[in-house]
Amino acid sequence: MDISVVIPVFNEEESLEELHRQLAAVAPLSESESEIIFVDDGSSDGSWDVITRLAGRDPRVRGIRFRRNFGKAAALEAGFKASRGKTVFSMDADLQDDPAEIPDFLEMKSRTGLDVISGWKKLRHDPWHKVFPSRVFNFMVSRMTGVRLHDHNCGMKCYNRELFSEISLYGELHRFIPSLAAARGYRVGEKVIAHRARRFGRSKYGFNRFIKGFLDLLSVKFVTGYGKRPLHLFGTLGLLLFSLGAAILAYLAVRWGVSRLPCTCGELYNLSGRPAVIYSAALMLLGGQLLSIGFIAELLLSYGKSKTSDYSVKESVGLPSPEHERE
Repeated sequence: MDISVVIPVFNEEESLEELHRQLAAVAPLSESESEIIFVDDGSSDGSWDVITRLAGRDPRVRGIRFRRNFGKAAALEAGFKASRGKTVFSMDADLQDDPAEIPDFLEMKSRTGLDVISGWKKLRHDPWHKVFPSRVFNFMVSRMTGVRLHDHNCGMKCYNRELFSEISLYGELHRFIPSLAAARGYRVGEKVIAHRARRFGRSKYGFNRFIKGFLDLLSVKFVTGYGKRPLHLFGTLGLLLFSLGAAILAYLAVRWGVSRLPCTCGELYNLSGRPAVIYSAALMLLGGQLLSIGFIAELLLSYGKSKTSDYSVKESVGLPSPEHERE
């Protein structure tokens, strides 16, 4: 298999027929061994019926249906696991990504040898209240992860198949695939693509998307920097706080002792009721707790990641059954 196109779907019944028509018209998909994988992320409209109908007409179409809505990251993870192409594309189902860009992605990938190429919607047809927060978010991601991209959240991306054996998606980490790939040593770049106005339905994202995105950014920063050595982070912070608290207590103890020497004149230094004693003890306790968290994280890491998927598949079309795969 040469090319796989993975498309998460959530209530996009009106756009799927047209999207399939545009994909079928792309030369690389019609001239090589290819597949189109639609992942229905618990749609409540007729999206699955359309996918089933497309799979009946076109042997390249494969479908996966979730029991409920598990999120875009889970849908992409399921599609990536089911894909067989050497080159894998991801794109949105709302027709805002143009399938005609696929040949340009392939040409750039062949010319540059990049492992991940992320689309960059340089000219966006979105209202300002979506564009401005997106630009702020992209700036923060680029600065914190070191992966300089203009549009981390673009749904249209091109990947080497092999990286999905090393990257696992959960939560809402799909927008950070380039950062996760770069942390593993894969080469990442970007390409300017056209952004088309939405023709059907409405955007699925609200303001809470940006709050979740920021929290996920912190998670990615931790995973890429300390995912295999959590004690280095928690242990360092714990030791610093513990040492600071111990130093303050030692200073107070020295002052208390010196004030009670026979040769000392003046008022005795009294420790009772002094805020510094409470603060230093709190710092030592917090430091000890951070050290404990680091040790617990190391123990959990040593047992490995759970093999349980973050989603549940209800049915599929065009995919081999688990019994067939075992044979």
